[in-house]
Amino acid sequence: MLSNFHTHTVLCDGKSTPEEVVLSAINKGFSSIGFSGHAPTDFDESYCLKNVEEYMTTITGLKEKYKKDIEIYVGIEEDAYQWIDRSPFDYLLGSSHYLKVDGIYHQLDCGVEKLQNCFAAFSGDPLALAEAYYQQFTAYIKERKPDIVGHFDLITKYEESQTDWFLQNPDYHKIAEHYMKIAAENDVIFEVNTGGIARGIRNTPYPYENLLHILRKSDAKIILNSDSHHKDTIDCWFAEARKYLKEIGFQYLYTLYHNEFQKVLL
Repeated sequence: MLSNFHTHTVLCDGKSTPEEVVLSAINKGFSSIGFSGHAPTDFDESYCLKNVEEYMTTITGLKEKYKKDIEIYVGIEEDAYQWIDRSPFDYLLGSSHYLKVDGIYHQLDCGVEKLQNCFAAFSGDPLALAEAYYQQFTAYIKERKPDIVGHFDLITKYEESQTDWFLQNPDYHKIAEHYMKIAAENDVIFEVNTGGIARGIRNTPYPYENLLHILRKSDAKIILNSDSHHKDTIDCWFAEARKYLKEIGFQYLYTLYHNEFQKVLL
């Protein structure tokens, strides 16, 4: 059963229209597709939805238009630093794209240079940055309990192609694993996110393999998402990811189908 629930379009920072995405999903044999436009934030409007009402109206219209071909869901991707009213949406995807230090919101996934600016706030100490990031994000997950947790270890976005700040340090892994164990205690679904692969900056999905082992041992729920920004990448690395997850020991994924999250065999 093919599906994806982390999808961006031209209504926020994506490259394809919502209808182009739907038609691509139908062509690829998807059972369901969920849109997750970036919810507006007061501190950064550069990549967020400019008009949430237009977004909801557009996706709802497509849901009706293509109801015989595919199930379509209207989700929203909320940043941990600014909560929204989740009630109008079919599901809430909770992510953390920033780290707030001394009143400044540092972007974590908009280029190595901006991530380096965040390092400066921690005197260049990657472990201090990681501790602050995971502590904040895990506290959000515990309190907010989003339906889906987005790219849990986003701070490692550039580790496989441009930097070596985290994954080469055993002490970093201790921090990340500690907080993943805490996060896994909550009844949420963790996405296995192939978006970095689609962008050519990673060879493996988020979360990193050792964190996926913790999710498996914790019997946590997972969902396969592509964090797609283009109609052609909605199923990026999905076949490979299924094999990868089976090798780790997962037997099931979750998907949103018939208006509820359901467990399906890998």
